[in-house]
Amino acid sequence: MTAGGTSVGTPNSRDEAKEPGTPLARHAAAGYSRGTTSSEAARLEPEMPRQPKAYVAIWQGFFGSLMIFAGSIGAGWIANGSPMFRHPLVIALRTDGWGVTTSTILLTAGAMLLVRSWLRLGQRLKEWGPGSLRSVVIAVAAWAAPMMFAVPIYSRDVYAYTGQGRLVLEGQDPYTTGISSLSNWFSLGADPAWAEAKTPYGPYFLWIAKWVVGITGAQPDLSVLLFRLVALVGVLLCVVYIPRLAELHGIIPGRALWIAVANPLFLISFVASAHNDALMVGLAVAGMYFAATGRHITGILLVTASIGIKPITVLLLPFVGLMWAGPAASWARKFLFWGATAAISFGVLALSGIPYNLGFGWVWAILDPTPGYTGYSPSGFLGQQVEVIANLLGLPGSALATGLRTLMKWAGIGLVVLLMFRGDYSRLVRRAALAFAAVVMLSPIIQPWYILWFIPLLALTGIRNDWQIKSLYVAITFFVAFGAQDQISVLSFVELNVKVSSLAFVVAVGFTIYLMVLDIHTRKLLIRSTPAELFRRLERWLRFPAQ
Repeated sequence: MTAGGTSVGTPNSRDEAKEPGTPLARHAAAGYSRGTTSSEAARLEPEMPRQPKAYVAIWQGFFGSLMIFAGSIGAGWIANGSPMFRHPLVIALRTDGWGVTTSTILLTAGAMLLVRSWLRLGQRLKEWGPGSLRSVVIAVAAWAAPMMFAVPIYSRDVYAYTGQGRLVLEGQDPYTTGISSLSNWFSLGADPAWAEAKTPYGPYFLWIAKWVVGITGAQPDLSVLLFRLVALVGVLLCVVYIPRLAELHGIIPGRALWIAVANPLFLISFVASAHNDALMVGLAVAGMYFAATGRHITGILLVTASIGIKPITVLLLPFVGLMWAGPAASWARKFLFWGATAAISFGVLALSGIPYNLGFGWVWAILDPTPGYTGYSPSGFLGQQVEVIANLLGLPGSALATGLRTLMKWAGIGLVVLLMFRGDYSRLVRRAALAFAAVVMLSPIIQPWYILWFIPLLALTGIRNDWQIKSLYVAITFFVAFGAQDQISVLSFVELNVKVSSLAFVVAVGFTIYLMVLDIHTRKLLIRSTPAELFRRLERWLRFPAQ
């Protein structure tokens, strides 16, 4: 049985939603899920065998998180101005070949061990009976705790936050000025790519960054810790409201939280890396919950707060407006409530731009996106193939590739508009999730943590135990493995026999192969056959390819 899906209701879904009083709650409870909902799990629980204990996977993941913490000291991003560089242990781990090598292995293996722990936790809680939600919450807390004190890994954007806070504190406009205008800016630890870049963040996050810098005096290590606490607020909002929204839609709360928050990409990106996206997602999920349960103004204000952290969640406003309009709304009423939703949200944001003279700079951050593409995004990859083939045919490959990427980006916007106008009222949160996914997946640039913008909304409206969950396994594993070898800090003068990125790549790929082929538990998640059976099938195919 699956743990939730789409399109067809379940007999007990109204009981699961606890007789919701709002239109969306009633519609969602009646028409959202297929497969095993939380009410069915409770009904079937006496017939189920006792669930295997989750503590084995939880302890294994905690050990993996400790490995990440230890590895980050020698391979994570430390700001140039940090006093950590004067500590003897840090000096040894970052300047000696053995220290850098050991740290790289610990960091990469720890991240992959966390992937295995997450997969095994899902297997051990596969019946998702009573107590499963508590087990997932414990896992999230245990796995996140060591990362709270790790050196930033997978990204050093958190150091740019400090620079942007300094800009606001010194009366400069981060929407027009890069951090290179700051004295001694390089000691902050930010990527040089931020030197001339305008901030893409909303006014509320710039307020937070200013307050952090005001408290820490821009001391990089203390600033990272405070930004982590800010991100932790977003994680906690997800822990609270994802299960509630899942239950509203007839989806098992524990499984939704396991998919959305316990996954290692979420914890590494939102705790270890301290991305402000954590607070953005947490506020967005909370806003969708309040809107879905009839408290529409509160929902609008929370989504507006999310926009004020990172403006991409403006995509959710049309769906909140539809919730407010109600299930039987005419087109005139829908447009009226869309207008009212926009007026409230943008009016609040306009007032929020007055302090520190920030204005509507965040709008230009949306309209002036980062140029280029990532090779693993669908449009980036397809564009590369088009460029190669076109060049071979004597055609302008670069122009055709750029055109394709632009077309796919606008196709994502078109899908958002289509989902605004078409679809069942009971599926509004699902439609919002799909709109978010369309914009992200069809964008030319996808950072690993971008997929975390829409995974929570998909999880709480149902991800089936078929190709959907398998696709998630692949995506999470890929981005965890990719980040481990892509973002490793090594001092330029350190001499190594093997590049650390190559070493991390070998460890990550080796661990992935182990999970897929050798591990008797996790290999069942993607491939049902044993290695011997796969070998026999391959041998037969080589002998008789026509068959």
